[in-house]
Amino acid sequence: MVEDWLTLMSDMNGAVRDLRTASPDVMKAFSGMARAAHAGEALDAKTKELVALAISVAVRCDPCIAYHAEGAVKQGASRAEVSETLAMAVYMGAGPSVMYAAKALEAVDQVAGREAPAT
Repeated sequence: MVEDWLTLMSDMNGAVRDLRTASPDVMKAFSGMARAAHAGEALDAKTKELVALAISVAVRCDPCIAYHAEGAVKQGASRAEVSETLAMAVYMGAGPSVMYAAKALEAVDQVAGREAPAT
């Protein structure tokens, strides 16, 4: 296992809660932006989470990977859909994105309660 993604999310939740207390106006604005990004109807919620997961890989943000892996699973994304999304992230981000795509797939498997296939 590269990372314990469920623990990472739990740990981040506390840190983000502290940030929300320290910078309430900024965090309120950020939450509003998140709601607005999710509000449109041209893309369904699953597609939006898959896009967010790909961007998380491209910008190399471990907590973002964890949260959007969880979001993709909650929205019903299959492992095949996640894999194709991560392939696009790798294509756009080259070598470093390969490493983060592997992390993202592991995060999706952990959140979904699956074990990674044996190699």
